[in-house]
Amino acid sequence: MKEATGELNMTLVVVIAVGILSVFFFAILWPSLKNTFIATNKCSDAVCDKRSLNDGYVTCKYYKNGKQEGAEFKCPWKG
Repeated sequence: MKEATGELNMTLVVVIAVGILSVFFFAILWPSLKNTFIATNKCSDAVCDKRSLNDGYVTCKYYKNGKQEGAEFKCPWKG
């Protein structure tokens, strides 16, 4: 009986640890990863002006259906 209780306690510890790590990932890490992914994709789809190169960043505009969407933003220059 003691062995079964010990296994139950370890299972409970593992379940709680997985729950804490899941909350940490989805509450803190995931929003940051998602925003970085969106910004990277937006920069890859943007039209950038090479003449505005300043400190490794260029001014870019995002177009959708031939019309500018949103404000200008900065993207790293990739050459």
